Amino acid sequence: MPREQGEKVVATNRKARHDYTIEDTYEAGIVLSGTEVKSLRQGRASLVDGYAFIDGGEMWLDAVHIPEYTEGTWNNHAPRRKRKLLLHKHEIVKISHKTKEGGYTIVPLRLYFSDGRAKVEIAIAKGKREYDKRQALREKQDKREAARAIASRRHLGE
Repeated sequence: MPREQGEKVVATNRKARHDYTIEDTYEAGIVLSGTEVKSLRQGRASLVDGYAFIDGGEMWLDAVHIPEYTEGTWNNHAPRRKRKLLLHKHEIVKISHKTKEGGYTIVPLRLYFSDGRAKVEIAIAKGKREYDKRQALREKQDKREAARAIASRRHLGE
């Protein structure tokens, strides 16, 4: 049987891009049990409340919801458990220094399979204030209106 090729996105955290300013992103492997992998392959996961933290020189992902595998038996996994993230030591140290500066947190952005292996894209992010969110939405809306106006002019000019 040939190995899986390419990338299959299981879950994205769209709320994170709205609530945080993304500073830097990293790709991390994730330690999963068998039923968790099967549940992810069905495309079931939620990153909404998830966050990562560093404890004892290791990075952990917490509050990510991977529902129980429907075909699982008594050895099914707990839906919201701590999961270890696999990163190089120098990446963990770099992330640790950044988060200790203050105001920064580690949030998961995407959960996906890359060539058959489960990966998580994590980001070092700084929380946005309410007026920052409103301003970002206003800028997005202005860009959309400008693009619409240009497209209609181009369409009418022909």
